[in-house]
Amino acid sequence: MLSGKSFREAIEYELKRANNVASDTVSKCVESYHGIFSEVLKENINISKNMEMPLCQDTGIVEFFVFRGRNVRTDFSIAEILEECVRNVYASNPYRYSTVEDPLFSRINSGNNLPPVIHFFEVDGEKIEIRFLIKGGGSENLSFLKMMNPSSSEEEIIDEVVSHIRSKGAKSCPPLHIGVGLGGTSDKAMLLAKLALTEKPDSHNNDDAYALLEKKMTDRLNKLNIGFQGLGKGITVYSVHVKPYPTHIATLPLAIAVDCYLCRKGCVEFEF
Repeated sequence: MLSGKSFREAIEYELKRANNVASDTVSKCVESYHGIFSEVLKENINISKNMEMPLCQDTGIVEFFVFRGRNVRTDFSIAEILEECVRNVYASNPYRYSTVEDPLFSRINSGNNLPPVIHFFEVDGEKIEIRFLIKGGGSENLSFLKMMNPSSSEEEIIDEVVSHIRSKGAKSCPPLHIGVGLGGTSDKAMLLAKLALTEKPDSHNNDDAYALLEKKMTDRLNKLNIGFQGLGKGITVYSVHVKPYPTHIATLPLAIAVDCYLCRKGCVEFEF
């Protein structure tokens, strides 16, 4: 039986790593960039890793995706442990508390970066997989939902994604990782788009048609020449991931979620 302590330690380690250490994909991309502020970006990555400092002052709101096997039993609450992990990591490191308790009226800072956003999924098997995103305000503000005409073509879907990133992409510290949710209901599509951001930037959809759609979107978006930090040089997006889902005959929800160039995310698996 997995102990709550082991579970907590593994999650806390990954949360700190994601905040402080750039992934190989991000590091290689920054190393290959030689435009404006390139040396500053490279220095930032090195200082963050060597001095255990956050990669960005916006240490975000933490969003978890918990895939729990149907046969898994624990003697602790996963949600409570995840909240404890966020509280511990943000209190013991020089991370900004970014959450406010009331979204409209008082907007008083929680003082502990709680609560995280947690999504639970029941799956086959005997393991727990926990993916997470550290979502900064800039990238989260680019979230987008549109109920497309159910007869919309592939090109119209691509055009909608390209139009959104063309108008707002420079505001989210590109190059970007783009998640696209297609189908389901309006809320399901948005969840799919967020979940798409947990995929590795160099992976692609297992369905050949959707893998080709991802490539077409990526190619079109990079032709926008928004570039690193919106300065017109270098790639605009790392990649696009599309997650489809069955939908009502009269609907076609399209959702877009965005990660900034740091792509702060992680994944922990526990076998039982």
